[in-house]
Amino acid sequence: MKYFNQKREAFSMVTAIVIIVLMSSVAMLIMNMSGKMVKETTAQFRQEQAILLANSYTEYAVMAVTANDRNGSSCLSTISGLVGNTALGYDITLEIAYIGTSDEMGECQGSRKLSDTVTNTDTPLTIIVDAYVKYKDLENSNDTDDIPNIVYHRRTIQKI
Repeated sequence: MKYFNQKREAFSMVTAIVIIVLMSSVAMLIMNMSGKMVKETTAQFRQEQAILLANSYTEYAVMAVTANDRNGSSCLSTISGLVGNTALGYDITLEIAYIGTSDEMGECQGSRKLSDTVTNTDTPLTIIVDAYVKYKDLENSNDTDDIPNIVYHRRTIQKI
């Protein structure tokens, strides 16, 4: 009878070890899935932030073009900005091209003029705004020099 109880105790220990191994495997699976979900959520957030920044800077470019004196000495062709720190922030660059008559473009007739034949006299000037938002992936944030930029591009055509 004593021999039978010793076998039972050993069976309980083997069962406990198997259960602990199974539970630790499930815990590792849950931690792995959790890490992947956090990474994906962060990537989606960064992309949405880039889209919103491109929209905001495009609206700013439209306001800046309407406020700029094109017949003066300067032509507004690029706008740039930096949101956040230099390593992991967003680098925004806007390139503005003009479509319109020579009278409306003024000093902007240089390299950023796309056309000077406009058929609609109600809106004699149109601009094309190319917004480029560059940012880095946060997965490898320890060594930011070797990480390539992710670039979001948005093109907008706006009548002025």
